[in-house]
Amino acid sequence: MLIQTLILSGIVLNSFGSIAYIVEVIKGRVKPNKVTFFLWSIAPFVAFFAQKSQEVGIQSLMTLSVGVFPLMILISSFLNKNAYWKILPFDLICGLLSLVGLALWYVTKIGNIAIIFSILADLLAALPTIRKSFYFPETEIGWPWFLSALSGFITFATTQIWKFEYYGFSLYYFLAMFVIFVLVQFKIGEKFKSNKSKEFIEK
Repeated sequence: MLIQTLILSGIVLNSFGSIAYIVEVIKGRVKPNKVTFFLWSIAPFVAFFAQKSQEVGIQSLMTLSVGVFPLMILISSFLNKNAYWKILPFDLICGLLSLVGLALWYVTKIGNIAIIFSILADLLAALPTIRKSFYFPETEIGWPWFLSALSGFITFATTQIWKFEYYGFSLYYFLAMFVIFVLVQFKIGEKFKSNKSKEFIEK
């Protein structure tokens, strides 16, 4: 019962972060990468159904939620033209490779292999936003990403059966969300560029 409560609490935290993110998108303060959020609204559903096919329990709800919330964010990004973010060739390449990963899942339809391909597809979908968070952290907001990372960590930490189908996606999700949070919150890309500029001036 405690584990179920913790996992559900993580999902609630993720929902709070997602709702706050949606509000910022509608206000035009945050500019989500549509390629990322479009694919993020697909890949987790693949992992979810793969988990369900292997009778993974309540942990699969976290996987489902990380497909539903990006779909809501994607829809909200069309409500304010100021939330527009230009799609680059890099984004399209990542998106294409992500779809290839989903296609490979469809071909294999084998539980853990499906989860691996869904994680790969989700990661490739994340790369445009990771890149954007590095170079343009001002177009994001940090704390919703932290809540998402916390949700993934709670689900991972409450794993009782240490088989890949139970913890694989939650571990990946925690790491991916935490990386984006760190890049946005601490503006590492700006510091990196600043150090590079100083080195250039000194030379």
